[in-house]
Amino acid sequence: MTALQHLAAGSRYLVQLAEADDFEIWRERARALVQSDVPPDRIVWVEPGGSGDLFASAGGAGQQRLPAPPADAPPVRANRRFVELARNALLHRDPERFALLYRLLWRLQTTPRIMEDGADPDIRRVEELAKAVRRDSHKMHAFVRFRLVESGEAGEEGEAGEHYVAWFEPEHHILRANAGFFMRRFANMRWSILTPAGSLHWDGATMQEGPPAQRADAPTGDPMEDLWRKYYASIFNPARLKVGAMLKEMPRKYWKNMPEAALIPELIAGAQKREAAMVEAGAMEFEERPNSLAGIERAIHQCRRCPIGLLDNRAVPGEGLKRSTLMVVGEQPGDQEDLAGKPFVGPSGQLLDSYLEQAGIDRKQTYVTNAVKHFKFVQRGKRRLHQSPTAKEIDICRWWLEGEREIVRPRVVLALGASAARSMLGKTVSISKARGEPHPLEDGSELWVTAHPSYLLRLDGEAKDKQERLFRADLAAVKERLEELAG
Repeated sequence: MTALQHLAAGSRYLVQLAEADDFEIWRERARALVQSDVPPDRIVWVEPGGSGDLFASAGGAGQQRLPAPPADAPPVRANRRFVELARNALLHRDPERFALLYRLLWRLQTTPRIMEDGADPDIRRVEELAKAVRRDSHKMHAFVRFRLVESGEAGEEGEAGEHYVAWFEPEHHILRANAGFFMRRFANMRWSILTPAGSLHWDGATMQEGPPAQRADAPTGDPMEDLWRKYYASIFNPARLKVGAMLKEMPRKYWKNMPEAALIPELIAGAQKREAAMVEAGAMEFEERPNSLAGIERAIHQCRRCPIGLLDNRAVPGEGLKRSTLMVVGEQPGDQEDLAGKPFVGPSGQLLDSYLEQAGIDRKQTYVTNAVKHFKFVQRGKRRLHQSPTAKEIDICRWWLEGEREIVRPRVVLALGASAARSMLGKTVSISKARGEPHPLEDGSELWVTAHPSYLLRLDGEAKDKQERLFRADLAAVKERLEELAG
């Protein structure tokens, strides 16, 4: 009986898959069915351990149950977005995922741009499945904890007799898909990852799959865990604690496999008390402000008045003439400034130098500093991403900026950006409304406000051209005012 005769008779095709996570096999089967013009409602997809359909076509398992595509069948359409989503979505545990993906592939043949329709129910469901799988993989990368097992025999790779074993409970079929990640990351270790769905074993040269395991098959601890717990407690920062966000990223179900998790309740309970004590200690240490720039520099390195000072960074003091007519104030040090210990040495600083030179302002004759003395950031892998300081953090650090102004005694202060303007005025102002004119300060000096160079770096096209013209005009006005004061 031909495929068309099967369809006319109302028959269904049974597609039994040998593996629940094998995208290539599913794609091969799906391509053959599309080319044979078999609609989605005539196919029953069965993964390992599943049962078939009493009304599905009889025959052998796997490929033998599929109709042979005609020789002149057109190629199957599947764009990159579909393939990328399908690879992840197929790893989900939803038993309907195979049918869902085939239905979407079938629709792609007549509506090639359907993947652009974010409101389509099939596409939204596939995106949800793919997102859940990516999240599960992320959790596996983050929460697998290897524990040392003494095998008593020397291996060809790694230390003699060392074998590391981890237990993990994935929500979806992600074990094999993540084998390469752990193989690359722990290439020189001999390790096993045990899960209820299967296991992986790496001997330093080859990867092998094993049968499902039980939690009791994995070790419960090793001598290194006391050191790890001490390290975790030492890096726990109470000022950055957000319990809701932590539980979202590190659900309690993973805690039992993580040695440091036993410390979390105690650390959370004491976090507010510890933060208050750290901030109070910083405040009490500086009851009297130093009366020299060198003294301020020493003091800000010890300042813990706000949570930014509790991060893994160092204070960046101002730089320039001890007596200068012009003081330039930025927002805060960036990553490169934090590493160098000097203000405005990164991309923003290089751009500022270029514009100052164009305006005829010699940076060496100015005093350059920041409203906030420490780099505020959030860690993303190896990168430290800039975070804007809060109004409260700016106001707290204003104490140090006022000390610098008392010593440098500038007649003109140029504030770069809204944070710098707030630190000078004690209130938030609009750059567009405040720029282009002097604002008198209580000590007789005047404030000029313009954009921060980092803002210009983020723009392009007409918007960039417009803001660059405004920035040049602001610097030109400051230069003119400096010349008036000098005359």
